[in-house]
Amino acid sequence: MATGDIPGKLHLQVVSADRSLVDAQVDEVEIPGAEGYFGVLPGHTPLLSTLGAGELWYRIGSEKTYLAVALGFAEVQPDRVTVLAQIAERAEEIDTARAEAAKRRAEERLNRPLQDIDFERARIAMMKSLIRLQVATRVRLRS
Repeated sequence: MATGDIPGKLHLQVVSADRSLVDAQVDEVEIPGAEGYFGVLPGHTPLLSTLGAGELWYRIGSEKTYLAVALGFAEVQPDRVTVLAQIAERAEEIDTARAEAAKRRAEERLNRPLQDIDFERARIAMMKSLIRLQVATRVRLRS
């Protein structure tokens, strides 16, 4: 890419701890950064951000695809975006009943007296279930 040339697309890769979820040429990406959501278009200034917990979406043409992501990093270059997430799941793969049950279990653990509880593990379980429910709900409302 010559200096001053703006690429027409972004190469997006989203990888979780156990699999690759996205490897595609996209027009736009919105990422939940630790300091808030940020959008990326081709030609974006390079940056490295920690991920917040939330909804990542990318657009190819007029079609948007949604994922739940948390805990990781996003690297942005003018022609590519790489997201390494500890938690990542496609919206259509989210089992809302399972996520609701996980949320209830995490709430019960967090509300118990502080005996024999791994607080951080319960907090992460709560965060994962809330992200899944948020993304699944938003996608259903948009459909």
